[in-house]
Amino acid sequence: MKHAITLIAMMSAATPALADETDGLSLMERGVQLFFEGLLQEVEPAMDGLQGFAEQVGPSLQDFATQMGPALGDLMDQVDDWSVYEAPEILPNGDIIIRREPDANPMGETEI
Repeated sequence: MKHAITLIAMMSAATPALADETDGLSLMERGVQLFFEGLLQEVEPAMDGLQGFAEQVGPSLQDFATQMGPALGDLMDQVDDWSVYEAPEILPNGDIIIRREPDANPMGETEI
């Protein structure tokens, strides 16, 4: 997603410059210009929707980060290698359990 946004930003910056210089462009340059213009037109509705989604979800994410940030930081300090854990399991009462893989080394021991 990060790469797509970077690409779109680059295309947005390049398209106006290309549009001003239509005289003297080779067919290849004009084709590239048309390609980027078409791509921008296709991506624009999705970017508008993404902006609306970010505005809608942003406050909730901010609250989550404020409330859970310190606890998640503590958890990150305690876990050296996330690859030795199974996917989280949500119990019927809402508790979330993250179990270590059965064949993982005991905590504190590292492979040699």
